[in-house]
Amino acid sequence: MALVLDYKGLTIKEMSDLRSRLQTTKGICKVTKNSLMRKAIDGDSNWNDLESLLSGTNAFVLIKEDVGGAVKAIQSFQKDTQKSETKGALFEGRLLSDSEIKEIASLPSKEVLMAKIAGALNGVATKIAISINEVPSGLARSLKQHSEKSES
Repeated sequence: MALVLDYKGLTIKEMSDLRSRLQTTKGICKVTKNSLMRKAIDGDSNWNDLESLLSGTNAFVLIKEDVGGAVKAIQSFQKDTQKSETKGALFEGRLLSDSEIKEIASLPSKEVLMAKIAGALNGVATKIAISINEVPSGLARSLKQHSEKSES
């Protein structure tokens, strides 16, 4: 995923703060000339839609792993500084709207999702173990009841 931010008015210290916030999510923030970015994406159909965002002062945030966490970090940074705004984002060759970017930020982190899946699997495994354990126990109770009836 690639986000395009308007970085006009940000100080070096603020840009360093943004970069450090992105490190935990494996995101990187680069400032480059629009003309160089146009050359970099020229001929690659997955990046062509980014062309419409290449005006003014841009910082490009490239995210490899934790997309939701990186977008949250950017939004937190923007809320704290009140200087930067997101121009747009490109995800799998498609431009995202502001509402779609906010939806991505609202997603739980990768770790939370993995914990939910593990919890669900653990619940299923527990139910299976109880069911399997119940078969011999139920059989033993039935045999005991049958033997008690036979004795009386």
